[in-house]
Amino acid sequence: MAVNIETVQLDLDDEIVIEAAKILGTKNAADTVNAALREVVAMHRRIEAFDRLAKMGAEGDFDVLLDKENYRR
Repeated sequence: MAVNIETVQLDLDDEIVIEAAKILGTKNAADTVNAALREVVAMHRRIEAFDRLAKMGAEGDFDVLLDKENYRR
């Protein structure tokens, strides 16, 4: 998927930007938006990682750890 990145003017909800800036520790709207976008991408990557771990668990990849003898060596 190609994404066209260009400079745009955004109409942002001031109250939500201020709240997000407090949470993210950012100082201006641009930094707040960029930090929020980074967090969304990071969250998506964490969800994908958890999904992969869940699939591995369902397939029995960690069953060897159920026997204490296998992890106390």
